[in-house]
Amino acid sequence: MTTSTPSVERPSWFYELKGQRIGPVPESALIPLIQNGTLGHDTAVWRQGFSGWQALAQTELHAYLDQNTPPPLTGHQVNNTLVWVLAFAPLIGLILEYFIAGMVHRSEYRVERAVSEGEFWYITLLLNIALSLWDERRLKQAGVSTARFRGWVWLVPVYLFQRAKALQQNLAYFIVWLVCFALILAA
Repeated sequence: MTTSTPSVERPSWFYELKGQRIGPVPESALIPLIQNGTLGHDTAVWRQGFSGWQALAQTELHAYLDQNTPPPLTGHQVNNTLVWVLAFAPLIGLILEYFIAGMVHRSEYRVERAVSEGEFWYITLLLNIALSLWDERRLKQAGVSTARFRGWVWLVPVYLFQRAKALQQNLAYFIVWLVCFALILAA
């Protein structure tokens, strides 16, 4: 007579993907998601026994991460020069609008009128979006998962707010952008 030993059941996991809690799923379902890059070092995971959500790299699931890929840079290691240029982009855009208007219209009166009537409004818009896209690309190169806020690059204040939260940074560049935007509206 043979006796079988009961198999030890692995705990079920929950994970965060695009701002949604997914689970419970068995560990065996997470392994392919980790190996194909859907879940990365900084993906929030939880299972029974954890006091709170943890980064995947801080759990036993880290063994399934590509050991040749370094973890993402943390918020204080990321170069923020570009995001500070983006924070002042509303004012920089206004200056560019005046410059372009000066090239198109030779008289000071026509330049002032063109800018005040918003003839070149798209310059500021394009500058903001281009800087957001460039910053998002640089974050990806630093290994930061931008999936949470990637679609918001066209709406700059939301992008800046989500970026600050994801990198656990203060909201200074978000606030500076809002102040600069308010200043150009008041002008």
